[in-house]
Order: sequence, then C-alpha cells, then structure tokens
Amino acid sequence: MRLVWCAGVAALSVCASTVAAVPVPAGGTRAVPAGSASLSTAFDPAELKSALDGVHRAGMPGVFAEVRDADRTWRGASGIADLGTGRPVTPGMRHRVGSVTKTFTAAAVMQQVERGRIRLDAPIGDYLPHLVPGERGRKITVRMLLNHTSGIPDHIRYAFPSLQKFPSPDTPQSLDDNRFRRFRPAELIEMGLDAPAAGEPGALPGVYSNTNYLLLGQLLERVTGTTAEEYITRHVIQRAGLRRTGFPAGPRIKGPHPRMYEALHGLIDPPRDYSLYHMSWVMTGAGLVSTMEDLNRFYGRLLDGRIVSRSSLAQMRQTVPVIALDGTTIDYGLGLHKVVTPGCGTFWGHDGTAWGAGTRSLTRADGRRQMSVAVNLTRWNTVDSSGQPRHHPIDDALEAVYQRAMCGDEKDRAENASQDPALLP
Repeated sequence: MRLVWCAGVAALSVCASTVAAVPVPAGGTRAVPAGSASLSTAFDPAELKSALDGVHRAGMPGVFAEVRDADRTWRGASGIADLGTGRPVTPGMRHRVGSVTKTFTAAAVMQQVERGRIRLDAPIGDYLPHLVPGERGRKITVRMLLNHTSGIPDHIRYAFPSLQKFPSPDTPQSLDDNRFRRFRPAELIEMGLDAPAAGEPGALPGVYSNTNYLLLGQLLERVTGTTAEEYITRHVIQRAGLRRTGFPAGPRIKGPHPRMYEALHGLIDPPRDYSLYHMSWVMTGAGLVSTMEDLNRFYGRLLDGRIVSRSSLAQMRQTVPVIALDGTTIDYGLGLHKVVTPGCGTFWGHDGTAWGAGTRSLTRADGRRQMSVAVNLTRWNTVDSSGQPRHHPIDDALEAVYQRAMCGDEKDRAENASQDPALLP
C-alpha cells in the first residue's frame, strides 16, 4: 500500500474533528452477493480517529477521510485547513483529487465504447489525426492511452519547465508563473508528443502519462460533440448521484475546502499555498474537485456495474504493469489501479495529486470495504544527495491509516490472513 502520490521525486509531474458511525447513504455500497467470499471488515472508530491524529502529529497540516464497511460509514478529520487562521479541517470538505479524475474519464470513454462510437483497439489516429498524425497515430490505440502503454511521455515537466532544474532553488518558479494560465489541450498534447518517447506503443511495462488522458478528453469531445468536462459531468458524475463533484470553471474552489500546501521536496520552505490554481494543465487527467463521500459513492457504483456495463468493467480491470510517477511498478487497468493487500483482499481505485493536494480512494473487490483519504500537504519528503526522497514520519502515519481503514482492527487482520487465499476477492 505504498503511497504512490507523494513519495517519489519523479512524482514532480503530479502527484479537532467530529467522528461518527452513520448509515451508508442510499446507493453507497451493497451487500456481498450470495456465495461470494466475505472478509471480516469491522472497524473501530477510536482506532481510525487515533490514526488520523497520528498523521497530523507527524507533520501533516490536515487529513480527512471516509471509511465504509457494508452498512456503516465513518467520517473523521484531524488538523488544520488553514495555517494562517487555524481553521480546522472537517470530513466533508471539497478537495482537488488529482488523478482520481482518470477513472471518471475512463468510465466516460467506456460508455462511448458501449455505444459503438469508440473502438478500444482502433488507432487514435482514426479519431484525432490532427493531434496524433502519421505512424504514431496508426500504432497507438485507444486502449493504450487508457492503460498508459502508448509510449507518449508526460507533458507536465514541459508545461512547467523549471521542474527540469530539480533540485535547484529555481525549481518552483514555473508553478507560480502558471497559477492563472489557461493551457489549451492541443498545446499540452504537442509538448508530450514532441518529447522523447517513453517507449514503443504497446510495450510493457507501460509508463504513466497525463498526456494520455488529455488525448482521451479530446477523443470524447470528437465523438460526443460536447466538451469532455460537460459529458463527464452529465453521464458519469450525475449518473453516480454525486452532488459535490465537478470540474472547476476557474482557479477557485467553491464551497468549504482546505488550503493546499506544496513543499516540493523541501524546495518550498515553508510550504506554499496553491489552493488558488487553474487546472487547465491537466483537466481530464487530474482536474476534478470532490469529497471523500462522493468518491466512495462513485467507486461503489462503478464497481457495482451502475456507471458502465459489466463487460466494460471487466475490460477496465484487465491490468498491465505500469511504471508510476514515483518509479515503482503498479498494476493498472483502464483508469483503475489494482492494489492487493495480504489478508485484506484486492482493492480497486486510484490516487492523485494536484499542487498541495493528495487523495487516495480504494474499494475492495466485493464492494464491502471502502476508503477515501485526503491530505493538504504534498511532496513533504526532502531528498538526499542522490535525489532520492528521505523517509518521513508522515509516511508511517499514513500507512497506519490505510491499514486500519482497509483491513479493520488487529483481530480482523488475523482472521483474514488465516483464510484460504483462493477465497480472497
């Protein structure tokens, strides 16, 4: 359960509370179907609250989460939303959820696959010859964009050129310069295509790239006749019944939200507030604002076959090895990340960052257990002389949150670990 969205230097490309157990909102998660394997999933609210407090004590300004266990929901928060005023973070705050957006975009693409307007294994050049011309457009398929095997590199280091100077003191400069810039998708895609290729189309392992999902946004616009953001809002966000999720129209976030602090591996000290930021540089790849409650509802409904068909969901769950932005290799499907936790089962979801904001949302394969966690400080690890991130107490504290949120208490983990592995979802 390694924290992909903050740990690595390569991830420069993007990456006091009320606690209660309440009934799951309508349409949240469903019971395990008859005959399915069932793991013990009880949670202890006191343990979860203590784990969040541990993250704050370790140096995180604010952390908030929602955990669902079949018919129970726990929401909690710890720490500060605004270091200037001391305003506390609360569980229902809206947050930039970064690359969690990719699952929404992938679901929208799969809906168009079901309608016959997109073919997964068709060359992207058939749809967008003006953006991906020539041999590359003939070799790269829609599926390769979805599972990051296109070989197109990430564009972020070219949109923010000072990042290429890491770890120079000038590294943060382009983050500030581009706060209010409105990038056009075509210019960002061109940056990715003009950069040295990350690999051959279809080669394994794939290489994670935000440019892939900008192309998918343009593909949606091409086949639906509307903007990708509008299509995703109408046919994914609204279909899932999400009330506090959406693409921001400008640099501001509407509604209660924490300020979002970026440390850039110690190069910004003290960490700087980037909560006011135009997300045009990665909109259909990482632009959404949401809540932890909405994310759990979304993944619950997606994995229950209510956003895309069961056959589309099966395609989304076909994983390949992909090199993540922190250099680790992950199991990645079509907009879904697979996480296997010994003794706890198989989880599906995504994690993501924007400048200063981190989110992780995972749902167990049987649908009974869900976890969404948000933090308002990113890239907190300083680096050593070789450029590798140093271990930080926040890393251990977040790991403890994930263990308790995904696996229950110590008794549950022991019971689950003793089961026949073939019975794990």
